[in-house]
Amino acid sequence: MAESGADTQKGPLSGVRVIDFSAVISGPLASMILADQGADVVKVEAPARPDILRKEWYYRGGLTSMFANVNRGKRSVVVDLQDERGREIASDLCRGADVVLENFRPGVMERLGLGPDEVHARNPKLVYCRITGYGQTGPWSGKRAYDPVTQGLTGYVATQKNPDVPVPDLVRNTVVDKASSFTAAQAITAALYARERGEEGQTISISLMDAGLAFLWPDGMMKHTFVGEGVREGPALYERYRLSETKDGHIVVWASGDNEWHALFRALGRPELCEDERFATGRARADNGEALAALLYEQFRRWTTADLCRRMEEEHVPGGPVLELEDIFDNPQIRHNASIYEVEHPTAGRMRQCRPAPRFSRTQPRDGQVAPLSGEHSVAVLREIGYDDERIAALREAGVIG
Repeated sequence: MAESGADTQKGPLSGVRVIDFSAVISGPLASMILADQGADVVKVEAPARPDILRKEWYYRGGLTSMFANVNRGKRSVVVDLQDERGREIASDLCRGADVVLENFRPGVMERLGLGPDEVHARNPKLVYCRITGYGQTGPWSGKRAYDPVTQGLTGYVATQKNPDVPVPDLVRNTVVDKASSFTAAQAITAALYARERGEEGQTISISLMDAGLAFLWPDGMMKHTFVGEGVREGPALYERYRLSETKDGHIVVWASGDNEWHALFRALGRPELCEDERFATGRARADNGEALAALLYEQFRRWTTADLCRRMEEEHVPGGPVLELEDIFDNPQIRHNASIYEVEHPTAGRMRQCRPAPRFSRTQPRDGQVAPLSGEHSVAVLREIGYDDERIAALREAGVIG
């Protein structure tokens, strides 16, 4: 097993150094994506106020599961940015970096002397990425932002209504935070590519609100894209999403054309419906939607999930079971893809990790990286930027580093 943060095999971002001042999910997941692709990510935390995810539930051996899931492959440096000597260390880290990432509220990094103008003055080729809740400026720029709040503001809650029970609900994971993370990681690599083509460094500004709205937009706002009259209307995609209840669970079925609907009727043991004038064509099904819904509700409940999924597979009906979380590990395609692997952390023990989705034919990093303990790499990283052991010891004695 690889040491925490160690380079196991060169990935496509090998040689890129990232200084990550961010916390919780939106920033840390973005930098973990870069670490998964080979970047050397140095996570900077405060001595008395580490990343809040270190204090959440599901804890063992100095790590929580959520911290481990968004900080894999990084090195941890503990530095007190409230102390002038700590800010000097941070400035020295930024001077030799390719990327700086932060997700504080607007103005925090400037007050620390670590804003983009100050850092670019010392390192003009740097890519500086900043993530906020609502933007660097504007009437809401100073507000605290959390994923559930931004879900409500950007349409996710509005689209989470089951048409049969139209009560709004949240997406029960941090979808906006994670959309912001992937947006940031892509933007950072785009800026690095521009730099390779001769551009200077630059600042990237991303807000949870903008990233969340952009992520929802392609399908979530299909009803609100065209302005004015003359639009042929129909059900929005999110209005067609449904679970189907079986005898012992639930399945998801997605039949589109007539051929798939007819296959579904055969899988349900009702082939005669293929010739039923109420359901044989798309127009007929649309005109008799209520009757079709009632019929399907009754028919699905005649079958167990396993039996119906088998019959649907034989008929090539797009669909599958609704798996409980603990059942995901046994899905045959997930097992075939090796999507989930296990790794041993030196203090937290055996843990599962989800393999990064991209698979590179030439620059695939080896699995095995784990999340760092708090301050695990402080001494090693400071040595790399020229601090001698005497100076490091004095900083540690003063509580500036941990």
